[in-house]
Amino acid sequence: MQSFSSPPPFLTFTLHNILMRKDYTLVKRKYIIGGFVSLIVLLYIVRLFSIQVVDDKYKENAISNAFLRRTIYPARGLVYDREGRLVVFNRPSYDVMLIPKDVGKNFDTLTLCKTLGITREELEEKWAEMKDPRKNPGYSAYTPQKLLSQLSPEEYGRLEEKLYLFPGFFVQKRTVRQYNYTAGANVLGNIREVSARDLERDTTRYYRSGDYTGDLGIEKSYETLLRGIKGVEILMKDANGRLKGKWEGGKHDEAPVSGRNLTLSIDMELQAYGEQLMRGKIGAIVAIEPSTGEILALVTSPGYDPSLLVGKERGKNYADLVRNPFKPLYDRSIQGAYPPGSTFKPTQGLIFLQEGIVTNSTMYPCHHGYVNGMRVGCHAHGSPISLKPALQTSCNAYFCWGLKNFIDKPGTSPAFQFEKWKNYMVDMGYGYPLGVDLPSERRGFIPNVDFYNKSFRGPNWRANSIISISIGQGEILATPLQIANLAATIANRGYFYTPHVVKAISDTVIDAKYRKRHAPKIKRSYYESVAEGMRMAVLGGTCRTANLPGIEVAGKTGTAQNPHGRDHSAFIGFAPYRNPKIAICVYVENAGFGAAYGVPIGSLMMEKYLNGEINPGRKGIEERMLNSNTIVSSGVKKH
Repeated sequence: MQSFSSPPPFLTFTLHNILMRKDYTLVKRKYIIGGFVSLIVLLYIVRLFSIQVVDDKYKENAISNAFLRRTIYPARGLVYDREGRLVVFNRPSYDVMLIPKDVGKNFDTLTLCKTLGITREELEEKWAEMKDPRKNPGYSAYTPQKLLSQLSPEEYGRLEEKLYLFPGFFVQKRTVRQYNYTAGANVLGNIREVSARDLERDTTRYYRSGDYTGDLGIEKSYETLLRGIKGVEILMKDANGRLKGKWEGGKHDEAPVSGRNLTLSIDMELQAYGEQLMRGKIGAIVAIEPSTGEILALVTSPGYDPSLLVGKERGKNYADLVRNPFKPLYDRSIQGAYPPGSTFKPTQGLIFLQEGIVTNSTMYPCHHGYVNGMRVGCHAHGSPISLKPALQTSCNAYFCWGLKNFIDKPGTSPAFQFEKWKNYMVDMGYGYPLGVDLPSERRGFIPNVDFYNKSFRGPNWRANSIISISIGQGEILATPLQIANLAATIANRGYFYTPHVVKAISDTVIDAKYRKRHAPKIKRSYYESVAEGMRMAVLGGTCRTANLPGIEVAGKTGTAQNPHGRDHSAFIGFAPYRNPKIAICVYVENAGFGAAYGVPIGSLMMEKYLNGEINPGRKGIEERMLNSNTIVSSGVKKH
């Protein structure tokens, strides 16, 4: 650093040359000398300002010599389920902190390692990570840095006894999450240390290196509410860096403010039951309360125990989950994009009714399928057939004929008609994210005219070119959440609320968008017709397994063709038929017909929610679903 005892050499040399010139008068020399003196004073003022105001290094040094500003972390908000059961709470954890410049050069590393239960190599590795600006961009020798995280109370007790041996070290009390259920990890999420990227994006400057932030689930989407507001206590230090108590009795301390508590719409007992039913299977279950849009269960399978991502083993467990070939971190309920199969047929019936293509009495032939210059197969049933029986028996031909007459309608163009069809689908919640209050929801896929113009190299395509979309195949993709939302819309006879997993927030209200009603532009009476067809499917059609004692159920099976293997088994339904309390979608990959797994699992979920238990006469169905393994039976090697 440049000395302040004399002017810089270049100024002295320049001034000497000017003063030695003979053509300057005494007056001129006086002004020149005065100007140079003023310049030197100005340079000193600028340098002092830089040291004392702009450059934090000296300020940090001075403050850290006399005080320790210790962050007090707030308690993270608690999480309850819809019945008031405590789901997520906090337990104490402790981080080993240090101020690098205060650490003695020859402190007893062997004793520290024994106390913490780590090797010298592990200590050196942690020390290097702490000082690495790529991993710890906020590193400064004058400010507290984290060396080790999440000590148990027992480890903390051992360290506390010997902390006096390690100048510059102290313990920071934190909290980590603890769970009362092994279910719902995809909804709950977890917390992790902030990354360098998190710090770069943090415009509020709330986080510092070593802080925790929400990762996945509600922990991420409701992070700003759950985290609370940090507090601070200012402690005095003596000349040897030992803490001597609070400055001015804590007058300048700031108390933390706890995070807000959340009440989930999820019924954790139903969630846990759904995960049991889906054990040994790949897929998802979504259950919604139609009158509110509140999600009652959001199951993805395979799942994982949320407690795996807490504590010192978090990194190892997370890596194991990432490497798992069945992707338990992938939330199939909101991210899985599947062909909806025959669960899509109610949407077609609604559009055909609204557009006047059919009435409830319109009959279409089914010669074991749709036969019209091409063939789409179907199973045996009566023919010709009208809308409600077509839903009851899941007739492919009926919906192919309906789409044919809609797209190829005389006096207009297939492109115009298809764009109208697509707009109906978007209006019903397909083809875009619904807006659930969880991160990473996918949109599914509903094609548009440009897509088909490109696929067929021009506009010369007709209904037969895209006939498979009428039965939820071809290019159509939807998430289980979107399919369940259709069931909720039919249950309500023509409207839905944006599905969400948080029911209430302490001291505030949920976002207004979750209280807004959405009504597709289709008459209520047409929804009633479709609901009647779905009720017929339970009473004497493809959904007979869903016929519950004392509960009127409406449903629709789906067997979605899978070009990569065995078909997917799907089901949508709602109950009771009047004043519905639950709407559901079940989707089981590679499980065959919808009636094989989708219907029984969906019916068990509805019965469990509405009655609290399974009827003794249906225990055989329950046992079969609990013990079956479609991963093995589909030929997929189990992890």
